[in-house]
Amino acid sequence: MSELGHDLHALFPAQREILHALKLESAHYRDLADRHHKLAQQIYRIEAGLDPASDDRLEDLKKQRLSLLDEVAAMIAERQDA
Repeated sequence: MSELGHDLHALFPAQREILHALKLESAHYRDLADRHHKLAQQIYRIEAGLDPASDDRLEDLKKQRLSLLDEVAAMIAERQDA
């Protein structure tokens, strides 16, 4: 999978405005976005064969990434409900 496919704006296209507002207003969101970007890069490099890693390590990274996405989705939902 392309690294670009893991961009938060690509994953949540209908919430672009909310993501932009969160980026401006929330240090926690900025931290999540930064951590997500780094995890997505690591996963991409492993899947592309650029960095070695065990299947367990790759699975762990993907679980971490999903956890971050769940947290971002919760922040988006909170904004939509407000």
